Amino acid sequence: MTGEDVRAMSDDQLSDELLKLKKEQFNLRFQQATGQLENTARFQKIRRDIARIKTDLRRRALTSQEG
Repeated sequence: MTGEDVRAMSDDQLSDELLKLKKEQFNLRFQQATGQLENTARFQKIRRDIARIKTDLRRRALTSQEG
């Protein structure tokens, strides 16, 4: 997911995507604890996608307060 993808989504879509990513992150933690995790790079990708979404949601909130 790129920044352009995030900016193109609506607030509801971003909230849904954020929830989905957090659930996936939770499942990956369980896989790691049980030794079933194969793709450890997925952790970093999910973490960065979550950060992108949160950053854009915050930017939108600040611009709506200003204007």
